[in-house]
Amino acid sequence: MEAHPSYEPLADVLHKYPRAAGSTFQAYNDIVLVQRWTQVAIVELEGVSRAAISGKKPQTDATLYVVPCSLSETLSFGWLQTAFTLLSDPPEIFLAITSDDASIVYYKICRGIVKPHV
Repeated sequence: MEAHPSYEPLADVLHKYPRAAGSTFQAYNDIVLVQRWTQVAIVELEGVSRAAISGKKPQTDATLYVVPCSLSETLSFGWLQTAFTLLSDPPEIFLAITSDDASIVYYKICRGIVKPHV
């Protein structure tokens, strides 16, 4: 991992939150190298023991937040509420759920009850 070009911007949070290091590294590389988001930044979320990734999808102005986690982790509503609070209550966050086979799935999480788009 240390030899990869994207290791340097992540080094601090990967060492600080080793339990989430693999998920963070995988989600960051997907967002930067595959999805090609712009203005990508790392946001520390000490209250949930990991970092989030903020940035903008191509050709959009909205800043989005991605919180990486592993498929094997158990998350609670309290954990999600803390993540929202630490990110200054954005309208939504995306969980980047990673697995050992290098697949990644993004789930859009909103506060409260939100009517789905039809």
